[in-house]
Amino acid sequence: MANALQEQLLKSGLVDEKKLKQARQSSPGKKKKKKGKGNAEAAPAPSAADEARRREAKRSRRLNEERKAAAERKAREAQIRQLIETHRVDRAGADVAYHFQHGRVIRHVYVTPKQRDRLGSGQLAIVNLDGAYEVIPRDTAERIAERDPERFLVRNDPEPRAPSDEDDPYAGYEVPDDLMW
Repeated sequence: MANALQEQLLKSGLVDEKKLKQARQSSPGKKKKKKGKGNAEAAPAPSAADEARRREAKRSRRLNEERKAAAERKAREAQIRQLIETHRVDRAGADVAYHFQHGRVIRHVYVTPKQRDRLGSGQLAIVNLDGAYEVIPRDTAERIAERDPERFLVRNDPEPRAPSDEDDPYAGYEVPDDLMW
């Protein structure tokens, strides 16, 4: 069928013998591969498969980074939990309420009078663990602060005493730190 069409085109004068031979040599079923060096400047356009592989690799890298970050968060949380559970201060016999602010709500935890004084002086800190409030020593609080500084609810810094002013008329009337209203 293709030959009949080629012969008709040749008879009508639309093509000549030379173009007919070129068409026969470059027919779709009989393509020959060119050997040798091609044009180095013309880079092949990325195919759809290459583009899909590149997108999939990028997506895989992003998912791996997210998994790694989640694993690190989980490990940090486990370390903090272990520090709090092993170093929490025993509050048996606690009868004094120590009030503090958690978010916009005033909360309280029962402590002993000695623990209340240590909380006020910064030797103890209060942290939140699964909705419960725990009292921990300052050195443990510093180790937790390295992992998660937002974990603390109460961590008083010991303030140095201000030098007394010689002209202060109330210098002899110090207000006690544990004044209860």
